[in-house]
Amino acid sequence: MLWANTHLLFWLSLIPFATAWLDETSFASVPTAIYGVSLLMPSIAFLILQGAIMHAQGRESELRQVVGANRKGKISVVAYVLAIVLASVNARLSLAVYVLVALAWLVPDHRIERRLRERP
Repeated sequence: MLWANTHLLFWLSLIPFATAWLDETSFASVPTAIYGVSLLMPSIAFLILQGAIMHAQGRESELRQVVGANRKGKISVVAYVLAIVLASVNARLSLAVYVLVALAWLVPDHRIERRLRERP
């Protein structure tokens, strides 16, 4: 779990550099794609960390029961890959996909809240 968390933190540390480059180049296609990679890799690392936590907790993991198939996490990875490819065609559409993914994560996951309310 420690290595998976360190892996996530490493990728998160690269986001400010990609963001600054994107800003300096006025949303050119290559920096837009690199920015997408800087978002894609932490999302993959998060899935790895989540899997490590569930593996350590066993088959009856409370996290596994709450998160389930984690569709939002997997859809985010696919959306980031799509946006990275899209950056070579139209950087603005690629940025729109990045914003949509961010907005999707702003919506709270009620499954976790429901589980916490059920606890004695």
